[in-house]
Amino acid sequence: MNIVKNPIADHQVELIVEVDPQNFESAKQKAAKKIAAKVKVPGFRPGKAPYHVIKNIYGESAITEEAIEIVVDEVYPQAIKEADIEPGAAGHLENIESMDPLKFKFVIPLKPEIELGQYQSIRKSYSFVAPDDSRFNEELENLQKMYARTETVDREVQDGDYILIDLIGFDNADKEKSAELIKRDGYALVVKSEGSDNEFPFKGFSKNLIGALPNSSLKISHKFPKSELDEKLAGKKVEFEATIKVVRAVITPPLDDEFAKMTGLGQSVDELQKNLRLNLEAETKADFDDNYYEEILEEIKQNSTLKYPPQVVEHEIEHVLEDLESRLKKQGFSSLEEYFSMSKTNRDDFMNENARPTSIKRIERGLIMDAIAEKEGIKLENAELEEEFKSYWLNLVYSDPEFAKMTKNGTKFNQDLVNAVSIDAANRLLTRKTLERLKAIANAENIPSNESIDEKPKVKKARTAKPKVEKLESE
Repeated sequence: MNIVKNPIADHQVELIVEVDPQNFESAKQKAAKKIAAKVKVPGFRPGKAPYHVIKNIYGESAITEEAIEIVVDEVYPQAIKEADIEPGAAGHLENIESMDPLKFKFVIPLKPEIELGQYQSIRKSYSFVAPDDSRFNEELENLQKMYARTETVDREVQDGDYILIDLIGFDNADKEKSAELIKRDGYALVVKSEGSDNEFPFKGFSKNLIGALPNSSLKISHKFPKSELDEKLAGKKVEFEATIKVVRAVITPPLDDEFAKMTGLGQSVDELQKNLRLNLEAETKADFDDNYYEEILEEIKQNSTLKYPPQVVEHEIEHVLEDLESRLKKQGFSSLEEYFSMSKTNRDDFMNENARPTSIKRIERGLIMDAIAEKEGIKLENAELEEEFKSYWLNLVYSDPEFAKMTKNGTKFNQDLVNAVSIDAANRLLTRKTLERLKAIANAENIPSNESIDEKPKVKKARTAKPKVEKLESE
């Protein structure tokens, strides 16, 4: 077998493989027997018809076609081995270059590679500051608002009220009915003194309603810019007439032990405040860490050379979609298409704007992290692996209802599931230790290569009344 190896674009290689004639003839004999085994040939038992009989009945081309499949299956792995290639994904037969001699052209994606730059010289101070009391008080207030209720009141409109109005907007130049531009009966909105960008019909509209009484009407004028997206409003001065139909005040629950129990954060106000502060600090630190390590990894990437074929990206995209679909199902979505519809996007746009960039980022981050872990000689000890496995298993029990149900019912787990959790736990631990090493390097510290990393503090989450759809992480 003669092999010519030619590197091509996108980190792939082209192999031109010339098959020895005797190997092809041997494959033809196998092909004829294979055909004979699948069909009935008069006068012969299944698979026993000789070559010339099969050739006379089905023709040389049928045997040749079957023989080529046999040769490809035999030649491909042998060619990869002889050419000393580490595939990054499955290759494919690009073309049959000739039949005499038989030559194949294979295109094979190569294993991703990275050449690290001088990451040891990166310096970035780690300066996390825990949230202060004002931020904590704001978080406590937001928690109370989560459990707030509304009730109809007979008073003037205040900031934060939920109200129901009838709204009509006229062209200020012509107030006849024919000039009516906007009409909404029973329009519900939240009054915001500071306004919001998505406020209808314009930012700051609702603050004009503060002080109005139920069943009263008031007029509001507004000049829309020429850049207004709604063409019928663009550049026009519109006079609105708003009639207040219903005013509902937001009643937040008192900060007492009953409220603490309601949130699931404790049995008393003291326990609630303690756990809420832990939550806030952990979440704030997680956000800080994400940005901190993101900047370090991006700098490493800029000083490194990364190579990977497009097939690896496509494979990672499949994982991204599977991860998203799994999360969405837990949140009540029946399919990705339902999520796309709700998000006002489509599959193609989502793939180009979210899934593909996320996949590329995962691949590149994985290459960098693996290379640094190897370069720094980061090891995982059995004791810490066992501890990580237990912690991760309990986390799955806590966060995954199906997993928890199986555990509660005493279901015996198969070895594949245990192995999958073990691998994930090991990857999480290795990632955490590698990031800690990068932090130590960036802060010019010296740490032993196999130093254990402390677990993040365990925090108690508040019960939430309404699940939110997670965004796709660009790790």
